[in-house]
Amino acid sequence: MSSSTPDASLLDTTNLAGATAAVLTVSDSCSRGEKVDLSGPAVAEALGRRNFQVVVRSVVADERAAIQEKLIELCRSARLVVTTGGTGIAPRDVTPEATSAVCDRLVAGIAEQMRFQGMRKTLFAALSRAVCGVRGTSLILNLPGNPAGAVESLEAVMDLLPHALELVAGKTAHE
Repeated sequence: MSSSTPDASLLDTTNLAGATAAVLTVSDSCSRGEKVDLSGPAVAEALGRRNFQVVVRSVVADERAAIQEKLIELCRSARLVVTTGGTGIAPRDVTPEATSAVCDRLVAGIAEQMRFQGMRKTLFAALSRAVCGVRGTSLILNLPGNPAGAVESLEAVMDLLPHALELVAGKTAHE
């Protein structure tokens, strides 16, 4: 365990009051109005249950440049930016590439934890290419597009987020 890593039993995920979050749904059909976005609201609700203040929800098409532009914009208004959709292996699934392009650093362990927990329910979790990364003082987290899978993936790493956000903000003092 590194010196900046607290004991997992000491993590308090109820102390997130005021922590801002943004939810970005990446979907061609939702962006065209052909389909109702179910995953974005489900993720926003899950974040709200953990005391995140969801300040914006948005939808964008599966276009790398559009995703990158929106991620940069959302990082200006939220500490945690969560995407849902575009993480698979279909040709138009480009969310991980867009996320990686705008991040200063990647946090591979968070995405690995989501896949590890997801594979306990379905082998298809192995097909996820989701990433997590840092942009400035924001954390960007990719989730799958399926509403249940998105919420389950988020819950798999929710207890890590408070400490990750503290570290990203520069709060590295040890008590």
